[in-house]
Amino acid sequence: MNSRQDDLPSFMIIGAVKAATTWISEQLRAHPALWLPKAEPHFFSTEYHRGLNWYRAQFAEAPAGRVIGEKSADYLAHPNAAARIAEQLPGVPLIVQLRDPVKRAYSDYCMLYRRGTVGGDPRRYLDAAQSNYPRFLEGGRYAKHLRRLLEHVPANTVKIILYEDIEQNADTIVEEVCHHIGVATFVAEDSIPERRNDSSAPMLPLPLRRILGPARPLLDPLRSNSLLASMRAAMARPVRYPSLTEELKSMLREYYRADIIALQDLIKRDLSSWLQDDRVPA
Repeated sequence: MNSRQDDLPSFMIIGAVKAATTWISEQLRAHPALWLPKAEPHFFSTEYHRGLNWYRAQFAEAPAGRVIGEKSADYLAHPNAAARIAEQLPGVPLIVQLRDPVKRAYSDYCMLYRRGTVGGDPRRYLDAAQSNYPRFLEGGRYAKHLRRLLEHVPANTVKIILYEDIEQNADTIVEEVCHHIGVATFVAEDSIPERRNDSSAPMLPLPLRRILGPARPLLDPLRSNSLLASMRAAMARPVRYPSLTEELKSMLREYYRADIIALQDLIKRDLSSWLQDDRVPA
């Protein structure tokens, strides 16, 4: 497969959020024939007003001859992204990753809790009867999002991966994704076991992070400085997350039940495990 002459992506990872999209993008970055920017452009979702020239500029650093791709995990759930992708990049291979929606919702909550964006009562954000934060619940309505996507793009351009597939046979998933993109298989064996779980990483206390926030453009390039790294390690602490109660977990299962059953028919996969309560990690 040749890189696109117009320097726009020849493949895209489009979500869902908190479904190991970072893991697959890191595997593809290790491929010698591929290139993805580190940052998520979010062009077809929140940044579409910036225009195609702005989007093209996000890939200006790609080495010559590389196949360009991108990952923006919010594209799948965004109501306008599918139509925009179809218009600007018709036929582009898309990679969709799906995770038990209850676990996905709680993991998404934990990510924003870690950042200090949301408070310490999960029910305020995850209870459909009172939540004013559609991101957490809407992100897991995969059947709804896939139906919309398939109204705009051919089914054979969409590669669907389940989170469990990566846990059980990561090498095969990388091979299948390379085939879907149209490049030779390349597996970075050293990083295959690493599914990045930022929720377990120690962090500076939130008040200190807020104080240092304005200085991040200056501090981030110094992360490799051994003295600063030692100071940060001494002050960082594991984040203690509010738990997901059994009651709220059951409410989420019921909220997603009809969509999960519809998704089973849509992708021809057994998702019965998603309808059963078990431990929900961040």
